[in-house]
Amino acid sequence: MPFSEYIKLAWRSISSSLLRSILTLLVIGLGIGALIAIITSIQALENSMRTNFATMGTNTFTIVDQGQVFDGQRDVKTNEKINVHQAELFKQNFKLNAKIAIHAVVNGNSVLKFESKKTNPNVNVTAIDENYLSIAGLLIEEGRNFTTLEIENGVSVALVGEDVVSKLYPDRKKVLGSLLTIGSAKYKVIGVLKSKGSSSGSNDNLTLIGYTSARQNYDMKDVSYNISIFCDNAEDIDKTIEEASGVFRNIRKVRPGEEDHFEINKSDSNAEKLISILSNIKIATIVIGILTLIGAGIGLMNILLVSVNERTREIGVSKAMGATRRNIMMQFLSESVMICLLGGIAGIILGILFGNAVALGLHSSFIMPWNWVFYGLLFCTIIGLSAGIYPALKAGNLNPVEALRYE
Repeated sequence: MPFSEYIKLAWRSISSSLLRSILTLLVIGLGIGALIAIITSIQALENSMRTNFATMGTNTFTIVDQGQVFDGQRDVKTNEKINVHQAELFKQNFKLNAKIAIHAVVNGNSVLKFESKKTNPNVNVTAIDENYLSIAGLLIEEGRNFTTLEIENGVSVALVGEDVVSKLYPDRKKVLGSLLTIGSAKYKVIGVLKSKGSSSGSNDNLTLIGYTSARQNYDMKDVSYNISIFCDNAEDIDKTIEEASGVFRNIRKVRPGEEDHFEINKSDSNAEKLISILSNIKIATIVIGILTLIGAGIGLMNILLVSVNERTREIGVSKAMGATRRNIMMQFLSESVMICLLGGIAGIILGILFGNAVALGLHSSFIMPWNWVFYGLLFCTIIGLSAGIYPALKAGNLNPVEALRYE
């Protein structure tokens, strides 16, 4: 019998028990759809993270106090924090051709006020110098950056993010030159940062002030400063890191043979730490998706076994008319695989649409996970064959005489 005939018979059988077939198809489709959607979303998030970290460039690294990691746990070794004097000494003494920025988080939960309006206590206030914006990949939408004199003299001026503007300024024309209350101090707004969008993890909800001004208006004694270094040539990054480490060891008075009392983080290594976490989530998603499909396969097997019982007389008639054991088995296997593939195709389409809706929200480009489309269809085929093999054997082994007598 031609293979096309098996397809026609399988389609006729599926159509005759439409509700049951649709329910099975939905279970398979939801399993594949959820798998594709999450993998596509994770890929979009990875792309977004790589783009955001790329704004700092692969030729940027940061000196931090030891133990600053992404999983929320500090290193078992505790070292003294990097104070402002050490950061300024490094900036003065580092002789290689590089741009250096000093920065520190003042308060991650600040309340900002302008006239009668105020923000929620979730604005990130960061103390920076005049080089920070270019190294961090931040751009000015309106106004200007800090000057060196403003940083050195502790002038109370500030740069605000787009979220702060939208919360405090109904009239955008009032932003530049306004007096903004940050904590208990007033700052003149001299610039608005260009929005980085939701993909940057609410980076627009921030305010930047000069680090000297921050020391005058906040208790910064226990704050650890970070030192970011940007070298012009990415090929010189290792040489620059080695030189920076030597200079800072001298500043921290680390004796020869002693381990560094600080860490040097490359911008791309930070991205890889986060992406490795996403990879673990992806693996967990794949395992859950496979288990869901196995469960759907067991349900499909039960449905086919019921179908064998319902169609026992039909099988007997087919055998009496010359259908072989192989013909009957192929008919049931085709039906099983067709249900799985239809569910898989529907799930893949839904998964791609949902995953790219997430990508759109993250300002990422359209993602087509061709490899997972192939894996999804392959796994649906395997599930279909595995679920159909026992019912097919049972149907193929029916005695035609007994099958014809079946009521």
